[in-house]
Amino acid sequence: MPYRELKSYQQATAVYDLTVEFCARYINPKSRTTDQMEQAARSGKQNIVEGTAVSKTWPQNELKLLGVARGSLGELLEDYLDFLRQRGLSIWTKEDARAQTVRAIVKSSDMVSKTNKTNTTYKTYKLYLDDPERAANMLTTLINQTNYLLDRQMDSIRKQLQAKGVDIETRAQKLARVLAERKKEEQKADSWARAQIKTRIKN
Repeated sequence: MPYRELKSYQQATAVYDLTVEFCARYINPKSRTTDQMEQAARSGKQNIVEGTAVSKTWPQNELKLLGVARGSLGELLEDYLDFLRQRGLSIWTKEDARAQTVRAIVKSSDMVSKTNKTNTTYKTYKLYLDDPERAANMLTTLINQTNYLLDRQMDSIRKQLQAKGVDIETRAQKLARVLAERKKEEQKADSWARAQIKTRIKN
């Protein structure tokens, strides 16, 4: 599937464009925070593009790049939560009716082939930008939606790779496995040593 048709890409593009506008309104444009937020948002979008580009030849790399995209959006999410917390603004919960209204926006609009700023969905999101509290909460909701889509996308890739017998163990998982195996071997060695000591004492 072309990356422009992926819902995760469409959502990530909206997150990027809206973040640029959010920073222009509410964050010092010359600050490091603005640069970090815009770069994190761009990384979320671009890594989906790059991952899709290698999906047929290197699906393991696609999985890795989508993980990078999700990580970048996770960092951006924390920036928005910090913005709300540091200013004493309310943070919408998942069950909040206002958050549910935001989540319903994409469901009521067709974003396929409409990833530029003229589409109806983007214009609806943009209405939230006039108030900093509503803007930041709208974007946290949108980021959570995008991460959910990425999680589903990555789960699908993992299942396809596993069905083909491809090893998809991550570096962290491999490290954890090696450490567990090493601990197990050390426990065996300790047990053997204790058994030898007991034997010698008896003799």
